[in-house]
Amino acid sequence: MPSSLAIGDFARATHLNIKTLRHYHRIGLLVPAHVDPDTGHRRYATSQIQTAQVIRRFRALDMPLQDIHAVIATPDLAARNALIAGHLQRLEATLARTQEAVASLRDLLEPPLDAAPVAIEHRRMPATPAAAVNDVIDVKDATGWYQGALGELHALLVAQKIAPGGPGGAIYTNDLFTHGRGEATVFVPCDQTVRATGRVSALVIPEADLALTTHTGPHDGEIDRAYGSLATYVTDHALAIDGPIREYYVIGAHETNDENQWRTEIGWPIFHTGQPNNQAANQHRDTRN
Repeated sequence: MPSSLAIGDFARATHLNIKTLRHYHRIGLLVPAHVDPDTGHRRYATSQIQTAQVIRRFRALDMPLQDIHAVIATPDLAARNALIAGHLQRLEATLARTQEAVASLRDLLEPPLDAAPVAIEHRRMPATPAAAVNDVIDVKDATGWYQGALGELHALLVAQKIAPGGPGGAIYTNDLFTHGRGEATVFVPCDQTVRATGRVSALVIPEADLALTTHTGPHDGEIDRAYGSLATYVTDHALAIDGPIREYYVIGAHETNDENQWRTEIGWPIFHTGQPNNQAANQHRDTRN
């Protein structure tokens, strides 16, 4: 009979605790060589130590248990290597996101002294005819939803041979930010009246006075800093009024797949002061960024 170890000795030999070994047995990942039918005591063959070590290494790399099971159960070397390579690629992507998050945190905690001031301008947006999609959404779905809606709007305008009158945009009600769910409207300005089709309808985007700043790059992760600078500015200048936030997608997914080239104007509703627009006079430095 091959040499075997009781579960406690096997735990010491593999650095997998007894609770973990029992769990791996239940899910079929690491089944003991023998289980006493009367006592339920588990014994493991010494040949299983190497398998346990492999499992432990993969778990240290955060590989899901079902993927580990597939690697161990796959006799084909090429297929096994493909599974491992796929997980390593996911780790590299996670590492890249972690490095970006660390860099962002450093900027927040230790803002560079020579950071350029945030450019903020006042702009009156006139009432604008547009093709629009309106829905109630969850904030976690906002990015995918607005991109899909914009794609649908542009496709319909092409089908109806209507030229866009400017960059697409969106209006987000306060509930979306305060409660995580609220009404959102994505629109593309157009001089001709669009024929309502599916989710798309004709809409006049109302006039608004906005304080605007521009965010460059993808929306995930960093756009909140532009929102923060804008909120600080309108609060410090006692300009804020109730009303929905607007975004204008000056350069977005419709223009380029390179997210680093995206330019989004963010508009906060403000009380119109009657002062002429002067971007140079509205340079704002938020030292908290």
